Amino acid sequence: MRDLRDPAGLTMLALMQDCAHEEHGAEERSGGRVEWLKGQFAEYQFVADFVQALRKPYVEGLENLSPDGRFLLVANHVLSGSDVPLIMHEVSRHVGKPVRPLAHWAFGQFKGFFGDMFQAMGAVVGSPENADKLMAANEPVLVFPGGAREIARGKDQLHQLDWGERKGFARVAVKHKYPIIPTTVVGADYEYRVLTTRDGAWSRAVRAVNKALGGGEAVEVPPLMRGVAGTSIRYPQRLYLRFSPPIETAKPARTSVDAWVDSVREATKAAIESSFAELLALRGRDPFRNLAPWARQRAAMPA
Repeated sequence: MRDLRDPAGLTMLALMQDCAHEEHGAEERSGGRVEWLKGQFAEYQFVADFVQALRKPYVEGLENLSPDGRFLLVANHVLSGSDVPLIMHEVSRHVGKPVRPLAHWAFGQFKGFFGDMFQAMGAVVGSPENADKLMAANEPVLVFPGGAREIARGKDQLHQLDWGERKGFARVAVKHKYPIIPTTVVGADYEYRVLTTRDGAWSRAVRAVNKALGGGEAVEVPPLMRGVAGTSIRYPQRLYLRFSPPIETAKPARTSVDAWVDSVREATKAAIESSFAELLALRGRDPFRNLAPWARQRAAMPA
């Protein structure tokens, strides 16, 4: 079993092994597959470079990422999941270190290939303890405070943050004096056409069925949506990514921790919401927003 005090060993598999009770031989096979997957990710980085160049994402604010990688990326989440690879690719390419995403606890239950894949990506379960370990090791960390709630947003909630009362990211950043980089992705919410609202008939019906079957009342109901020609194929969309200037988290003297945590949270939220408005306006003017080849040379680019 890996020593979780070692940040290099702080991976999905290590977290799972405490409760999985797997056979030793199975652990060895899984560990070998993880190393193979890591090699594949590194070997085919040129494929990611090619795909990103083809899609020509609008990316600004890379200069706000400290070269030492010591920052917490706090981002909005999107339905299609396109935000994660884009953010991870741009950050690791710029600072030369892999990003460590904090994932929903459910991912920690994955076994076999999918569990190994998340480990190879460097993802860990998003707990305060794991965030502490990563920040103690000065790792670049990525968190989505909205989590599944933002992924499951209805058509009435597009381009909105849904953090509820969550402020754990701000508390752990303040604890470690870790700079926060507000990170905003726009465009991915157009990759599918969302047909239902958050509290419409579809959502109410699914929640009722879930409750009848003994599920929790807090289940996140995925919206009904469609892609190209009613399929699951995404509509081609350009993505717009902004890394805002860092928010310093060192607590001023004579300020309570709770008050400062609330202030950091609100400053982060305001920065992302401001970027939403500005990037959406930019997208509206961009002739390349639907990845039309004939408009590629006129695509909006950072100043």
